[in-house]
Amino acid sequence: MMGTPMTGTPGIVITGASGRMGQMLVQAVTQSDACHLVAALEREGHAWVGQDIGTAMGGAALGVTVTDDPVAAFAKAQAVIDFTAPAATVAFAGLAAQARAVHVIGTTGLSDDDIAAIDRAAHHAVIVRAGNMSLGVNLLVQLTKKVAAALDEDFDIEVIEAHHRHKVDAPSGTALMLGEAAATGRGVELADVRDSGRDGITGARKRGDIGFTAIRGGDIVGEHDVMFAADGERITLRHVATDRRVFARGALKAAIWGQDRAPGHYDMLDVLGL
Repeated sequence: MMGTPMTGTPGIVITGASGRMGQMLVQAVTQSDACHLVAALEREGHAWVGQDIGTAMGGAALGVTVTDDPVAAFAKAQAVIDFTAPAATVAFAGLAAQARAVHVIGTTGLSDDDIAAIDRAAHHAVIVRAGNMSLGVNLLVQLTKKVAAALDEDFDIEVIEAHHRHKVDAPSGTALMLGEAAATGRGVELADVRDSGRDGITGARKRGDIGFTAIRGGDIVGEHDVMFAADGERITLRHVATDRRVFARGALKAAIWGQDRAPGHYDMLDVLGL
């Protein structure tokens, strides 16, 4: 029954529960037979704190009150699913590790320092982090790596992504995953060949660079193209997400997969066995 703990299934905390992804995750957890919702977390002072998460979302009560206390929430959980902001995610990583809860991170825009802090937390607990949780995108990552390895630098690589107007980071975490995959396929470091933010008189494109183009508008859920362009021909690999539930399903799969795993910093390729 929705909102009712099920014996033997992992208890899940959803952070940023009022956000679009947060609400989608709450729905996914409460509709699943493989886990149950133990807490919904929001920042201190948020209007939803103290309300039942179900009624706050405009539906039936679920018996879970929105809290602003991550320590208490994580203490009763087996997994935390976190699509928030970098500073919050880094703090949650330390707290989830202390609670020995699996921490599933879909937050994007993380800096190298943020990732280093998450790595430290992963010495003590399971962390699954991915710029995109969908099966299709993770297959696209593998395809991108293989195609990049097969083609030489006569083919320019451009990653083109489109998202809704509210997205605050660019390029998207998924676009960076794809760029990393292309760089790995070519045997280079993305930092050495990344080309983004073109504006004005930029000069000719540098051979071997991996370019990024970000589009923002409307309610686009997520579209990613990896274009390999040479003189006389182009190859384009494409993934289009039309419903955020694909990310929620992947995150739930990661939370369940992480139970009883050894501490470490994993990604969705590990979860999917790719």
